Amino acid sequence: MNTDHKTAEDLKETVRKKYSLIGEQSTSTPDKESSCCGSGEEVYSVMSDDYSKVEGYNKEADLGLGCGLPTQFAKISEGDTVIDLGSGAGNDCFVARHETGETGKVIGVDFAESMIEKARSNADKMGFNNVEFRYGDIEEMPVPDNAADVIVSNCVLNLVPDKSKVFSEIFRTLKPGGHFSISDIVLEGDLPDAMREDAEMYAGCVSGAIRKEEYLGYIKALGFENVTIQKEKPIVIPDEILANYLSETEIEEFKHGDPGIYSITVFGQKPGGEPDSKKWQQKTEMTGDGSACGPDSGCC
Repeated sequence: MNTDHKTAEDLKETVRKKYSLIGEQSTSTPDKESSCCGSGEEVYSVMSDDYSKVEGYNKEADLGLGCGLPTQFAKISEGDTVIDLGSGAGNDCFVARHETGETGKVIGVDFAESMIEKARSNADKMGFNNVEFRYGDIEEMPVPDNAADVIVSNCVLNLVPDKSKVFSEIFRTLKPGGHFSISDIVLEGDLPDAMREDAEMYAGCVSGAIRKEEYLGYIKALGFENVTIQKEKPIVIPDEILANYLSETEIEEFKHGDPGIYSITVFGQKPGGEPDSKKWQQKTEMTGDGSACGPDSGCC
């Protein structure tokens, strides 16, 4: 999405307000399951993956805002420093903390103050003293150069107008030889104008998504190595949401046309450094169809 500076700032403020409100909601409120994709007063869980069987999972920290399980593919080793971009209530941070252990460190970055407060409260309840949450914009991370062994993010970069800037920040803050695993929403083809131009649909992750080849192009242009799509799945937007933007005829054309919306989990490594033999052991994960899929397999 091409935006001038003013429009980009307006979109970021829309996202901030929406996710601040979600952060203020109670996760125990009946029938209020949050999701990355929503419209108006109705919220649908159409993108999120099931975390409930993942070690380190914390139900109170799971707001249903993700579109993948990046920490499962992130090859986190004991003692690593991990950064989570758009950390929300802390779910991926706590899963990462299980992998990095007491000798590692996890830093969550989010620009919604209510999310930071909720995440810090969750960390305090669990007694974690090596998980911290910093208020900040992931386009200008409050993290020094060469700080992280691993960076993860779950359905967040599609909310950011300047995706190239975020990947530049990822490159800056990773240690030489460090790597990222990021789940995000990308497109094949183009969205209808009514969806692409709507600010609420942007805050719902969809209209902020860009074409997959453009997304991967930003990563490769910065010099990341071993860029791999670790997992990919189609996203089906319910008719109830599409009806807010499209006529019945347009909905049918959209559903049977060229555009495709996908969740992908992408791996990339910053050049340099000596990879630890343990870190680079092949770590396979099972995809939905039962086939083995790992960060270096080139599958999916």
